[in-house]
Amino acid sequence: MNSFDFSNSVNRRTFLGQAGLSIGSAALAGIASEGHATGIAPGRRDTPHLFGRAKRVIFLCMAGGPSHLETFDYKPELNRMNGSPMPESYTKGQPIAQLQGAKLKVQGHLTKFGRYGQGGQYIADFLPWHREIADDIAVIRSMVTEQINHDPAHTFMNTGTAISGRPSMGSWINYGLGSESSDLPGFVVLSSTGGRNPQPISQRQWGSGFLPSRYQGVQFNSSGDPVYYVRNPRGVSTGEQRRVVDAVNALNRHRNKIVLDPEIDTRISAYEMAFRMQMSVPELMDVSDEPKHILDMYGAKPGDGSFASNCLLARRLAERGSRFIHLYHRGWDHHGGLIGYMRTCCGLTDQPAAALIKDLKQRGMLDETLIIWGGEFGRTPMFQGKGGAGRDHHIKGFSMWMAGGGIKGGHSYGNTDDLGYHSVENVVHVRDLHATMLHLLGLDHKKFSVKYQGLNMRLTGVEKARVIKDILA
Repeated sequence: MNSFDFSNSVNRRTFLGQAGLSIGSAALAGIASEGHATGIAPGRRDTPHLFGRAKRVIFLCMAGGPSHLETFDYKPELNRMNGSPMPESYTKGQPIAQLQGAKLKVQGHLTKFGRYGQGGQYIADFLPWHREIADDIAVIRSMVTEQINHDPAHTFMNTGTAISGRPSMGSWINYGLGSESSDLPGFVVLSSTGGRNPQPISQRQWGSGFLPSRYQGVQFNSSGDPVYYVRNPRGVSTGEQRRVVDAVNALNRHRNKIVLDPEIDTRISAYEMAFRMQMSVPELMDVSDEPKHILDMYGAKPGDGSFASNCLLARRLAERGSRFIHLYHRGWDHHGGLIGYMRTCCGLTDQPAAALIKDLKQRGMLDETLIIWGGEFGRTPMFQGKGGAGRDHHIKGFSMWMAGGGIKGGHSYGNTDDLGYHSVENVVHVRDLHATMLHLLGLDHKKFSVKYQGLNMRLTGVEKARVIKDILA
């Protein structure tokens, strides 16, 4: 298939230096240049389409690495061996983050589990609201990844590689399918905090890499001004602002007839999008039109910057045509004090995640919206103690779930060993997750590529990746 022509593209640092845009305006480059009169990004003309069940993705990222052994992966043997030395047969030669040289002891479950839904899914007591969506979610209990520290693990989850500067999955999807919205970015990022050590998430995690920068994610602030500099300067009317945008874009189009630079198209789109967002974003963020029972269902208090409010905003963005909505909740790095911090994190995220599923379902949107829940990795079956029992980073086995958008809910897929250390049954690599996500959106991961530095680059890389067909409806 034909690849995008980057022969005339410029590097993003040069673009930002020469564009004459404010940081806020540059950040609004979330829409394609074609169709700028309507604002709808059409995506690639040669995208390898299949029959796509999903139209959009909402990715609920529990940043820091939630423990699969306190959420979805029940192991009776773990409790039986609690406090015993960890068998060397599990850990010998395996990557360990912070427990190198320590005497490894088995840490039993720090909560109880029950079975819920028609399929009898194991769900921990930390997640009471998830019991109500047990028949809607497919829990993958055999995830593996390749990076054991937070930032590279996020990079791997978001881009399919630990190499910084590659396109994020949201950018790939926005590039392949385009946006359905005329006045909002196709790829939006929201962040909340609560729990232990809410580490920062780098903006490159939603970057566009070697794809045109108009496909990068746009971060919205969940409290205060949603986007910096989106409002008109004091004393500048909407009409005056419109004339400035028209004049600047006319100059840019005139220049681009000569140089044919795709980043100038991005610059034009950024100005157009920024102008339209001056009205669309305040309307999006104003949830006063939401009934009280909806706010209560999410546990949302408008403007508080919480995960609950962000889940409600994610639904509103989905209604308005955004293609990829990425919610980060930062606070899941539980090396110690796991019980208390799990109560905090689950208390902030459990109800709104379940509410998002229920809300989309009652609006007839769940079937066309793919929801993904999970972190960058899991936690060890071994004890780590800093202010109470905790667990270290773990990449050889952890849990995530998917729902809606062509997913068959109500069952679990894959399994870890008796202690929850190694994924041993129907192992799912991060690239398999990406391949399945693209498949549900109607994109063939084997053919969806871009020529860059002489290679056909893909989100799923050159390694073998598979669509997880057993969880598809």
